[in-house]
Formats: sequence, C-alpha cells, structure tokens
Amino acid sequence: MQQDELYMLRCLELARLGTGSVSPNPLVGCVIVKNEKIIGEGWHRQYGGPHAEVNAVNCVADKSQLAGSTVYVNLEPCSHFGKTPPCADLLISHKVGKVVIANTDTNTLVAGKGLAKLKAAGIQVVQGILEQQGRELNKRFFTFHEKQRPYIILKWAQTLDGFIARSNYESKWISNELSRLVVHKWRSEEDAVLVGTKTAAHDNPVLTVRDWSGRNPVRIVIDRFLRLPDKLSLFDGSVKTICYNVLKHEEHTNLTLIRLSETNFLESLLEHLFSIGIQSVIVEGGSTTLSLFINAGLWDEARVFTSTRQFYSGIAAPTFAGTLIAEEKMESDTLRIYLPELKVHH
Repeated sequence: MQQDELYMLRCLELARLGTGSVSPNPLVGCVIVKNEKIIGEGWHRQYGGPHAEVNAVNCVADKSQLAGSTVYVNLEPCSHFGKTPPCADLLISHKVGKVVIANTDTNTLVAGKGLAKLKAAGIQVVQGILEQQGRELNKRFFTFHEKQRPYIILKWAQTLDGFIARSNYESKWISNELSRLVVHKWRSEEDAVLVGTKTAAHDNPVLTVRDWSGRNPVRIVIDRFLRLPDKLSLFDGSVKTICYNVLKHEEHTNLTLIRLSETNFLESLLEHLFSIGIQSVIVEGGSTTLSLFINAGLWDEARVFTSTRQFYSGIAAPTFAGTLIAEEKMESDTLRIYLPELKVHH
C-alpha cells in the first residue's frame, strides 16, 4: 500500500470517531505529516465545533513544523465561513506544502472552491486517494447534497417463514436481544427514525436509544388522517417528533404536525426533511410504510434481521429487489444488508 493510502486510512479511522455527533456536517479526519512522521492529527468532534484540520493543526506543538508539511484530509477543506472560519485559509496561512484528499465536497458552498483556493496559493493538491472508502464513510452527507434528500435505511425483522408481524399486527420480539441492542446503536447514528400509523398504534414504540448511550434521533410518524391517540409514547414530548399528515399544521413543545399534500406525499415528506437538514432516516416499519419507500425507489440500504421463529401466517415482510452486500450472525438471528439493485441502462 502506498504512503498516501496509509495516511488516508488513518484519516478515515479518525473521521469515524465523530459518528453520531457531527451531522449535518460530514465525518472528517486529518493527519499532518512532516519528514515521513505524523506531527499532528485531529477529527471533527461535534457539529459547530472546530473542523478536523483545526484540531490537527492545534495539536502540532511546534507550528513552524507546518511549513512544507503534507496534510491528509478525507474531504476537501472548506472555503466558506460557516460555524467556523475556512480551513483552506488556515492551511494557507501555515504555508503547508501539499494537501491530499479522498473526496471533493459536493455541498454547493464548497464544491471545489477549497481546492481552487489551495492551488492558487501554490499548494500542491492530490485528489481521489481512497475515494470509494471516503464516499462510503460519508454516504449520508453525499446523498443529502447530491440527491437533495436524506439517506434512507430500511430496517425490519422477519420470521424464518417471511412474516413481519402476526395477523393482528403484533410483532413483539421476532428478533433477539442482541439484534434489538444493535438497532438502538443504529438509532444513535442516524438523524431520524420513522414509523407508520399501524406500527405506532400496535407497538406503541418509544423509538429512542434506551439500550445504548448516544443521542436520540428525531422521531417521525406518518399519520395521514391524525387517527393516532395522544397518549402514545411518540407524543410524550420527551424527544423532538414530527407527525406528517394531510390535515393540519401545528406546533407544540417537541411535537410538530406537518401537513403535506396527498399527491407526492412521500416526496414532499423527504423534501421537508431535506429543508430542515435531516441527513439520514432509519425506516422501522411496518410493512405498508416500508413498501411505500421500496415502491417509490427511495431507499439506499436495507437491513433485515431473520429469526429462527416461525409464525405460519400473518403480515408478510416487504418484497424488494436488492443486492446482498453483507451477512452476519446475531446469535440466533441473521442480519443481512442489501443495496438497491443498480439499474443497468442498455
């Protein structure tokens, strides 16, 4: 493996440490190298806080070492004043010699402007090192800016014989305890979690990260005709919750009712989430809601737990066309992860 790739791997490793704390910002790590030695590293730790480059520069004890150094960062340094000053300017002011990146930033505020600034200052720029890994790491960020919608993860548990719930919609404990713990961890990593009317009514889910430490995602419920009772856990005001419907718009403490038109309901819902900066949504069911996303072709990843239990009859799990990319045993359950099948144009 080349030197550049080794340092970039380290950047990605550092960047990952910001998972669940930096959204809607991307995950970014930075490594500063002089004479083949790492002299500083950092990562973006929390939204609104200093960027990776700032943290890396700050940890270099002797700042004169920065002149002529090589800076590795998985995403193009920013060129605009956001919550913090532009990182491109910081690197220029310290006269670094070279900047190596994995991905250019597709956020229109940056989009190549950071690199242009560095080049104009006479700094050598190398792009595309471990580009695929970089895109994978920041898939939520890239999907959000390129498709103008959140990154959508579908998740469900099904029985060995393909059911997602019993005929009375009862779906408690299809999966085991470990699988449920993993789901709580996932919730802490995404911006929002979404369920439909039936799941909200029959399961009365809390949709928080009770079994894991981390932030709670924004809770989203689709209740088109506002039929759900107020006493549900979703409406307890403990966590920011959005209820999408076709009847009215109303704001309460930690609960917002958003009215959407019946036509293009799902597209409008995603448009609204985009407008409020929600970068990723984990859709937790049920079958009708999951199928809504599947049929509209609006999903990026499906995570399916299959247990060893059988129901023999009930509500069937959604059907979809996907490419299996990973499979893992969760004690008695099997977790399979799929990506949408790529449309091949002839």
